[in-house]
Amino acid sequence: MSRLRWITLNSSEALIREGEDVIQGLEQTPKTLPCRYFYDDRGSQFFEQICDLPEYYPTRTEQSILETYASEIAQLTGACELVELGSGSSRKTRLLLEAYSQFSDPLQYCPIDVSAGILKTTALELLHQYPKLKLCGLAGTYEQALDQLPPAELENRMLIFLGSTIGNLSEAEYQQFLDRVRKALQPGEFFLLGVDLQKDPAILEAAYNDAQGITAAFNLNSLSHLNWRFQGNFNLEQFDHWAFYNTTEHQIEMHLRSLVTQTIALEALAFQTTLQAGETIRTEISRKFHLPALVKTLETYAFQPLQVWTDPNNWFGLLLCQRQCISDECP
Repeated sequence: MSRLRWITLNSSEALIREGEDVIQGLEQTPKTLPCRYFYDDRGSQFFEQICDLPEYYPTRTEQSILETYASEIAQLTGACELVELGSGSSRKTRLLLEAYSQFSDPLQYCPIDVSAGILKTTALELLHQYPKLKLCGLAGTYEQALDQLPPAELENRMLIFLGSTIGNLSEAEYQQFLDRVRKALQPGEFFLLGVDLQKDPAILEAAYNDAQGITAAFNLNSLSHLNWRFQGNFNLEQFDHWAFYNTTEHQIEMHLRSLVTQTIALEALAFQTTLQAGETIRTEISRKFHLPALVKTLETYAFQPLQVWTDPNNWFGLLLCQRQCISDECP
C-alpha cells in the first residue's frame, strides 16, 4: 500500500541489550524490571482496558483536554508531520489527526510503538478512517526511534508524547530523554507533552489498584513476557501486585511481591536469581509533576512552552513546546 511504510527498528543488538537490562535490574537491590516489558501484544491489550477503568483518570482527562484544544494546537503549529512515541491504539491522537486534516497539506503520521501487533492493527484502521493519510509505522523503542527518525516529508514536525509516559523515567533517564528529543527535532519544530500532575495520594493510589484487578494482571503479564522471550520460569501464582504513592519522590511505584522464597531462571540469558518471601521487583515508577518546575526543566533543554492547558481539576497538563536554537544553530 503506497500510503503505508513500515520500519522495524529492533535489531539483534537491541535484543541483546534488552536481555542485559533484565539481568542488570534483577541483580540490583532492590530488584527492578524495565517497564518496556509490560508491552508485548497481550500487555498492550491490558493497557487499553486500563484506560477505560473508572479509577484510571489520566486517559479520559488528557482526552478531554485534547477534545477542547486540538484545533487550537493545530492552529498554533500549522500543518506538520505528527510523530508519536508510544502510540498504542492512537485513541487520543485521532483528535489531533482530525484537527490537522482540516489543512490542505497532506496528513502525515508516524506512530512508534514497541508492540508491532497493536501498531499494525492501528495503522490499518487509521488508513481506512483517513483516506488522505500517509503513515510510516516504526516498531521499536523510544531510544531507537529518536535516534533513527526518517526525514520529515513536510516542512515542519511535531513530536507527541502523551499519557504522562515521561513519568515512567527516572531522573537520569528523564534528562537523557529530553536531550534525545532536542537532538531529534530541528529549531522551530514542536514537542507536545502530556503529564500527570501532583494531587491527593488517595486518587493516585486508586488509579493503580483498580477494583477489577486489570492493573494487577497487566503488572503480572510482564513476567509472562519474560518467560516466553527469555525462557523463564516465573510462576505468576507466586507473586502479587503492589502499588503505592511515594510521597517523598512524588511518584507511584508498582511492584511484584514474591509470596514465597523462590529461584528464578532465565535460560536464554543463562541467568538465575533468588527471591526471598516478601521481596519485591519494582516494575514501574510514575512520577507526578509540578508544572512550574517542569516548565523550567524544559527550557533548559531548549524547549519553550508556547501554551499550557489543564483540566478544570488541574489533574493533568498538556504542554505545547517549540524547539529553540542553541549555540550556533541559527544566525
